Amino acid sequence: MSSSNVVSANSVDAATLQALDDKLSKRYIELDPQGYFLIYLDEAQGLICAKHFTNTINEKGLACDPETGKPLPVRGPVERVPTHIYTGRTAKELCIAIFENPDRPCPIGYLDHAAYLGREFMRAERALVEGSPYVQD
Repeated sequence: MSSSNVVSANSVDAATLQALDDKLSKRYIELDPQGYFLIYLDEAQGLICAKHFTNTINEKGLACDPETGKPLPVRGPVERVPTHIYTGRTAKELCIAIFENPDRPCPIGYLDHAAYLGREFMRAERALVEGSPYVQD
């Protein structure tokens, strides 16, 4: 039997992986006091973009506008000015711009936030290459 016809006992189908990912996305995580990012694509320029915004975390664990102290909306428009807009042609280039810039302090305080961003940048890169829509998780 050729190796292409052999199915490993450890094979996992895409639906099973998606179900696991969906389950893990529902876990509680602490918000990063260094701020948050809104990620989007600039298809015309071929760029992955990440706007960074500052926030404070209140006693209930909610992200708040540092100027007003009011909780930030989860959905809908945000009328705030980003502290910086990072761009890259690939996920790696964008990560280097954020994490390894000697002229700007790293705006990420938690390792789980860094890992999340890396995953999202890879999803955004794939969407950019495939020409498919990207929606931040």
